[in-house]
Amino acid sequence: MGELTRILERAESGDPVAIDELLPLVYNELRQLARSKLSRESPNQSLQTTELVHEAYLRLIGPNRTWEGRRHFFAAAAESMRRILIDRARRKHSVKHGGQFQRIELNEQSLEQESTAAEMLIVNDLFDRLTQYHPGEAEIAKLHYFAGFSIRECAKAIGIPSSTAHDRWRFARAWLVAEMQDRD
Repeated sequence: MGELTRILERAESGDPVAIDELLPLVYNELRQLARSKLSRESPNQSLQTTELVHEAYLRLIGPNRTWEGRRHFFAAAAESMRRILIDRARRKHSVKHGGQFQRIELNEQSLEQESTAAEMLIVNDLFDRLTQYHPGEAEIAKLHYFAGFSIRECAKAIGIPSSTAHDRWRFARAWLVAEMQDRD
């Protein structure tokens, strides 16, 4: 059992010292996840890596949280970051924030940012459906797409052979492409 797993178990049991020990142990990997996720976002978005890490971490250490080890913790971190970005995209497109209007500006980067947020909402819906019908494939796809893991890293994180992870990724990618084409 690794040090991280022991600290996670202590944190689950409510040990406040373990929660303090956890952040320095996982911080660099969480920053890497956040950087990877934010690299796919528009350059004009305002969320910084540190802000995403901290917000995700606060969600991860909330009450009644349990983790089944390192893999589960980082999968939960990737999912938390995905949800944070999706919530921001939804907020940006809400009626309260003028989401019913189409923004037209001369600045091409602004237009790209708007389409990125709209596309993110579509991709989120597709991932939710993929999770519903094919959870194993969705887990690989989420780690790869949202956390920026290589397929080999996904396999290691989940604890499956690389060949299985590659098969699941191929299926998930084909499924997502087919669903995107059906939407068009």
